[in-house]
Amino acid sequence: MSKTKKLTAKQRAARVQAAKEREERAQAKKEKESRRKQIFTIVVCVILVLALGIPTMAIAVFGAS
Repeated sequence: MSKTKKLTAKQRAARVQAAKEREERAQAKKEKESRRKQIFTIVVCVILVLALGIPTMAIAVFGAS
């Protein structure tokens, strides 16, 4: 037999508030993860540019001498 619980207005409001807080935390976590991914992508691009650019410049400088 399943018993149905009758929630008071205060309990219902508490559950709604808890659900809103969970939703806000999930949204903040998603935004934080997205930002972290963007920063990671930028760092990787900078490393690749430096890895390809520095040897090219070195060859150009030392090759011209």
